[in-house]
Formats: sequence, structure tokens, C-alpha cells
Amino acid sequence: MVTAAGSRRRHRERPRGGSPPAGSSQPPPPRRASPAAAAMGSPQRPPLAHVFRGTFVHSVPPAPMAILHGHLLGVDDSGKIVFLEQTDQQEQLARKWGFKTCDIRELSNHEFFMPGMVDTHIHAPQYSFTGTRVDLPLLQWLTTYTFPTEAKYKDSDFAEEVYTRVVRRTLKNGTTTACYFGTIYTDTSLLLAEIIDKFGQRAFVGKVCMDVNDSVPQYKEITADSVQETERFVKELLEKRYPRVQPIITPRFGLSCTEDLLSALGDLAQTFDLHVQSHISENEEELKLVENMFPAYQNYTELYDKNKLLTSKTVMAHACYLSEEELKLFNLRGAAISHCPNSNFSLCSGLLNVQNVLKHNVKLGLGTDVAGGYSASMLDAIRKTMMASNILQIKKVNEKGLTLEEAFQLATLGGSQALGLDDVIGNFEVGKEFDALLINTKASDSPFDLFSADNFEDTLQKFLYLGDDRNISEVYVAGKQVVPFSSSV
Repeated sequence: MVTAAGSRRRHRERPRGGSPPAGSSQPPPPRRASPAAAAMGSPQRPPLAHVFRGTFVHSVPPAPMAILHGHLLGVDDSGKIVFLEQTDQQEQLARKWGFKTCDIRELSNHEFFMPGMVDTHIHAPQYSFTGTRVDLPLLQWLTTYTFPTEAKYKDSDFAEEVYTRVVRRTLKNGTTTACYFGTIYTDTSLLLAEIIDKFGQRAFVGKVCMDVNDSVPQYKEITADSVQETERFVKELLEKRYPRVQPIITPRFGLSCTEDLLSALGDLAQTFDLHVQSHISENEEELKLVENMFPAYQNYTELYDKNKLLTSKTVMAHACYLSEEELKLFNLRGAAISHCPNSNFSLCSGLLNVQNVLKHNVKLGLGTDVAGGYSASMLDAIRKTMMASNILQIKKVNEKGLTLEEAFQLATLGGSQALGLDDVIGNFEVGKEFDALLINTKASDSPFDLFSADNFEDTLQKFLYLGDDRNISEVYVAGKQVVPFSSSV
């Protein structure tokens, strides 16, 4: 650690906008630096959207956590961070950027900013049964609960309600970027993307592809239809020109896809230069069945690789049973892994040795894996990451476990790296977009207590281990405040 001084609604819900109504408990919108002040300093510069003064916590390699007390951060009209400096630079910054003291929003001693969290693996349609039905292993769980539920998403009203709720819930919990699986249905997967855009979240959205499903045959596609519908999904989503919502090629996993489908999806990913997401080596039964189904391939990773689905734009969930050879191939291709410890525990799938993955220089982020994971909160993903690491230490697989600071890094900067967005988000470096959470450790009804002896590091650890959405008072994506929601939603 580095410390630097100083009700159910079927209608579409609108994103935050306008002024809060009288009597609202929402905070006032941040002040904007006045044009007059801008003119005094640098007339060519537009007024800043935000200037914050206080404490900022983020990851700056090689430090997994840097705590910056007494800093000023400025955000321009495009949502990009234009400065992050110590407060003794305030006079020079004010001259350069044209803001006055009254334009600065001062954080209290019990508030700080951290980067928005990145959920690298979440199934939006499964949100309807999150927190239930984690009593079966993976393949039986899919057949009994998941496939029958996902088959309901032909119904756009049902899809709209669930998708609206999952986007709201994840944003409230501090997920500013999510990598979503939809279902095999193109139109409602496009609806998911529309809802995400309206609420201002940053996301990848995938139409799920599967042409093998003997257990629930009504929930599968004909190979040619899957490819054609995926191309339609990609083209229609790109035509929408949503600023922060992108399509992602999404074969469900090896057991759900023929070789012909995987090959065609690899071609699509290459043609459109798209990201790819899927599952790999989640549980041992799955792994054995994949080996039997595809005997011509040396291993599960090669199945994806030979079909052009393992690239520098790929993120694969779970990866509990990858061999050293497979990890080397991940490294060679620049592919990433999404660590989903809640789901790995809840479905008794396995343990991912995160430290071994990182030793191979493979990019890694965290995922909630709703609904195999029973929580939609990335704070839970941080906590379960620590538990998985501790178990590996107890079992003497690793000499030491991960630190909380390292888990924090994986939930923020690590996730941005896994999704190929680390040049845009992940920390508070100048030039990146301001995706951020304002944390209030003394929020009304906060789930933890602070004591006079607690220093800032104690308070921060309490938030990461015990905090929840009650402590996340504001959420920003690309400089725009998206939580609290408007009173009309």
C-alpha cells in the first residue's frame, strides 16, 4: 500500500437527469466551474465538469493500492480526468483550468473516491433467481434451473423488468463496467444493451450462442441461425452507436457448441474485430465431457484457440483446472481470465489459484457470475477472492495468500485490463475517463462501526470487508453521475 500525504414497473426507466425534487435527500449536482473563471485563466479551455478535493484510492502499478490524501482531481466536459495533484498545486491548477475555490467540491474526512468496479462475468437473465438454487453442481444446475429460466426471455416484458433491475442493482453496488451474457434471443439481448445505455453503465453485451442442448432441447439454436442471429445482433448494436456499450461474441461453453459453430463465431470475431467471452474448465465433469466431445484437441484451451476464439480480446470465466501448458497459451495469446470465486464455492466447482495465473502473466479480473454466484456485488467478489486465496494457503498450495490491496486491484484495474479497457478506465490516471465511486464510511445506517482509534487504512478495510451499497453514495461513469437515480425511475 502506498500513502501520499496531503415497485415493479414495465415501462422503460430513464437515467438520472435534471434537478432533484423539493424535499429530496439526493445531494445537489456538483458545481461546474464558471465560464467567467475559465476566461480569466485559459480562454481556450471549456469549463470543467467537476473539481473534487479530498482522498482518492486507486491502483497504480506496481502498487496495488495507493492512498492519496489531500489531492485535487479535475474532470472535463468529456468525462476525462485532466489533473490529479496535491492540494498545494491548487493556485496553479485554478489559473490553468479556470476554476474558483467555490467550484471545488470538498470531501469530508469520512469520504473518499475509488475507481468504479469492473464485473468481468455476469449473466443478466439469471438475476431473476439470484440468491436461490445453488444446491446442485454446474451441469445439473444448468439443466434444472438455468436453461428453463433463460428460455423465458423471448418475452420482452419479462426481459425488460429483470434487465432493468440487474442494471440498477449492479450500478448501486458500484459496478460501473459489466461484461454481460444475455440469452440466445437476439431482440431481448438488444433490449439489455438499450437499458444499460439508458442508465449510463459501461458494458459488453453478448447474445449467447448454443446449438447443442440435449437436456433442454427447446433452448438451443440451429447452427446457421445462431451465426446469422449473432451477426444481426452485432450489426444492430453497432448501428446504435451507444458510447459505452459494445457487442461481444459469446459461445456459451464447449459442451453447448458444435465445432462448426465455434469456428463460425471465431470468424465473426475476427471479421468485426470483437471481444469474445465464454467459460472454460469450470468443473471436472465439464472438463471430461469436453475431452470426450472434442477428442481431436489436446485440451479445452486449444478448442477455443484453434477456432480463433482465444485472442487478446478474450475473457474466459473460471479456469479452475487449466494446465501449465494452457496458461502459457493464455499468456501467448494475451487472453484473460475472470475469477468467479462465489460461484466456484456455491456450485462446488473448484478453486482457481489466482497467484499461479498471475505468475504466468495472464490478465485476470473478478466476476460475480450471477446467478451461480449468489451476490451481484463486486465487494462480495473481493471478499470471496480473499477466502479462496486463504483456503489455498491453508492447504499449503501457496506459501502466502493475496492481500486485500491486491484483491482491490483485481476488482478495479485488473478488471479493466482483462476487458482491454485499461487505457480508458481502471484508475485515476490523467487522460482516463472518470468512472468512480464516492464512498461514505459514516453513511446513515452504515453496516459497520468506526471508532476513534481507527485510522484511514482501518476504515478502508472495514468498507471493503463490511460495506455495501449504503456506503456508495454516488456513482460516476465517464464523469456523469448515474447514482443516485432520478426520482422518476
